[in-house]
Amino acid sequence: MTAGEPTEDLLRVLAPRVLGTLAHRDPDFADCEDAVQEALLAAALQWPVEGRPDNPQAWLIAVAIRRLSDARRADSARRAREHKQATLEPTDALAASAADDAARSHDDTLTLIFLCCHPALSPASQLALTLRAVGGLTTPEIARAFLVPDTTMAQRISRAKQRVRATGIAFRMPSFDELTERVRVVLHVLYLIFTEGHTSTTGPVLHRDDLTREAIRLTRLVRALLPDDGEVAGLLALMLLTNARRAARTDTGGALIPLPDQDRTLWDAEAIDEGVRLVTATLGTRPLGPYQVQAAIAAVHAEAGSTHDTDWPQILMLYRVLEELSPNPMTRLNHAVAAAMVHGPTTGLALVDELAREGQLTSSHRINAVRGHLLEMSGDPQGARSAYREAARQATSIPEQRYLKVRASRLSQEHPS
Repeated sequence: MTAGEPTEDLLRVLAPRVLGTLAHRDPDFADCEDAVQEALLAAALQWPVEGRPDNPQAWLIAVAIRRLSDARRADSARRAREHKQATLEPTDALAASAADDAARSHDDTLTLIFLCCHPALSPASQLALTLRAVGGLTTPEIARAFLVPDTTMAQRISRAKQRVRATGIAFRMPSFDELTERVRVVLHVLYLIFTEGHTSTTGPVLHRDDLTREAIRLTRLVRALLPDDGEVAGLLALMLLTNARRAARTDTGGALIPLPDQDRTLWDAEAIDEGVRLVTATLGTRPLGPYQVQAAIAAVHAEAGSTHDTDWPQILMLYRVLEELSPNPMTRLNHAVAAAMVHGPTTGLALVDELAREGQLTSSHRINAVRGHLLEMSGDPQGARSAYREAARQATSIPEQRYLKVRASRLSQEHPS
């Protein structure tokens, strides 16, 4: 965390740490989250006016404790004593006590993830609750990740909180056996947090560094717990290799720069080296999983000097393996792009059309964006322009909208109808 970090980004990073600290003190997860949300609101209102405190995390914990204590006022004598301490203004002594909690909350964030991924919750609820409590994603953002209406996701998150309260799930790190049982859901959550940070689904910026940094940090913590798990290493490698391109993905005005046009000298060589080492050490030595395969694909891209020099046959082969391990519409769409690069755009377009006929990704802009790219490759500028315009209409990210509109406009200028 840096002094110049925007308040909104800082609050997103601190929220799960503060929630972890409160959940460590109080068994009611829903009430703890309510208290943290009130503390975040207070910070958003007060800090721009009064200035950011020297220890933002301690300040948030102190305020959240006070809010939680207010809610517990009549519960018991112990609660009353906590209330008496917490309702004091955040003095140096209270801030110091909260700072002690903050120092411990580095691990509490990971504990919080595993609590949200408890098997008493359904898999869908595990993912939704963790993205909300740990990832700091809004309900609409989570709904878009799962391709469901906002109201459906809000109900899912509410039911998950009620389930945690009803079952009395303890706030503790799971045993080793429990870790291995829950880790797949945890990895999925971390992947979704990273993905939202890498390409924001909404808003004026393409990427959100607060989410990508936090996802990488938490994945490193999971790897420290499970150093021999190939999929944990694979996910960390995938994040490092993907995030290494961040500086080259936008121009000085924030406009999107596609992979073929990126200045690869801006890529983070240190992150690429670490990612490639992780992939190399993992492949062939542990059971193969989808994150390892995706990391291998990212490594092929990272090691190529240009799009022309990329080993597309190897990438195509890896996407075929990935489809067998984890069949889903986005994998098939990326497979179509790789097939087009190896066998020509007609082959890729046939695969895209098959996805469309099956009703896959109809609410996403990506299928039309890929169709536009492949139609442009095939020499159909009018068809490409139409596809780009439809993709721009569907996109909710402003940089992606602008990029797609620019592509369509350029084709209109070069090939007027």
